Amino acid sequence: MFCCWGPRWGWVPCAPTPWLLLSLLVCAAPFGLLGEETRQVSMEVISGWPNPQNLLHIRAVGSNSTLHYVWSSLGPPAVVLVATNTTQSVLSVNWSLLLSPDPTGGLMVLPKSSIQFSSALVFTRLLEFNSTKVSEGTQPPGKAYPPYSLAEFSWNNITDSLDLATLSAVFQGHPVDDPTGAFVNGSLAFKVQAFTRSSRPAQPPRLLHTADVCQLEVALVGAAPRGKHSLFGLEVATLGPGPDCPSLKEQRSMDDEYAPAVFQLNELLWGSSPSGFMQWRPVAFSQQQRARESALPCQISSLNPTLAYSLPHSPIVQAFFGSQNNFCAFNLTFGAPTGPGYWDQHYLCWSMLLGVGFPPVDTLSPLVLGVMAVALGAPGLMLLGGGLFLLLRHKQYSEYQSIN
Repeated sequence: MFCCWGPRWGWVPCAPTPWLLLSLLVCAAPFGLLGEETRQVSMEVISGWPNPQNLLHIRAVGSNSTLHYVWSSLGPPAVVLVATNTTQSVLSVNWSLLLSPDPTGGLMVLPKSSIQFSSALVFTRLLEFNSTKVSEGTQPPGKAYPPYSLAEFSWNNITDSLDLATLSAVFQGHPVDDPTGAFVNGSLAFKVQAFTRSSRPAQPPRLLHTADVCQLEVALVGAAPRGKHSLFGLEVATLGPGPDCPSLKEQRSMDDEYAPAVFQLNELLWGSSPSGFMQWRPVAFSQQQRARESALPCQISSLNPTLAYSLPHSPIVQAFFGSQNNFCAFNLTFGAPTGPGYWDQHYLCWSMLLGVGFPPVDTLSPLVLGVMAVALGAPGLMLLGGGLFLLLRHKQYSEYQSIN
């Protein structure tokens, strides 16, 4: 067995004790026996007026609830997440309001009384740092170059990338003004994918997803860095239901689908569970063929309240939440000054889950549960068998009687 993410962000071997394995078996077995929740999921691009606009609506209907994910590249890429307690809730879009200087009320989920939770994420800036002569673990990770505002990117027509078979779509863009030519052969892509049931992707980090979540995969490909050892990052802003910032939780989880190991999971939680959450592993990859050799550390800064006017304007967030300004912002940074990096193949990929309810919990597969049961049960069976043998043998001799 391995323990994931050691001092140099590698897999460090450890020696688990039988008691540890037994406790993991006891804890994981109930979860492994739970049934899987499914949802009826639809994905559509909502056409704008008078020109097509990038507004993607994911609607996931369960037995007594509906989840709405509204993704858009109007302004910076953003998503509005809404959970309702009815199967009949619908999304309403008023394009005249949404495209106006004051879009408040242009985006609604009806009936309003059914809304149980709502939040938003806005991906505001692409960050770049010069990590030359900077020690590993330093925050910030080097001198910052001027950031790329994602509100000033030109994005593709998302209809061209819509794939209903895999319930996925891709927002792909590059800066409108690119004086240095950094994005002549490069792009930044946000791939959104929904799911109808529990499963895992084929590629690492293979986050366990359920029907209650959607996945975002961010990929920076082909852009020319401004330094020899540039580190890239994302500035993310969130708007929650209350004045407090979401809480950041770090935990270990079992995942034998990727490798028999203990892995770290990071979770951003809006209020107490079950509520909204954002979940990811603190790892990114510098190659399309993702492997341990191309794994990069992903570090998150502290969450800080910020004024709404200091952030790039997101029409869909203002359209749904109005003039609320209880935003919190944080930075995600990918890579370290040493080891693999974006500079290897001009490629960087990171993924996360966004959902409502309890975050997915990694569990052991039936095969490993069986192996662990045999491994832990065999010594006990041997002791029990030996005890019975000695008892029966003693009883056989005790029943002997002399003929004299």
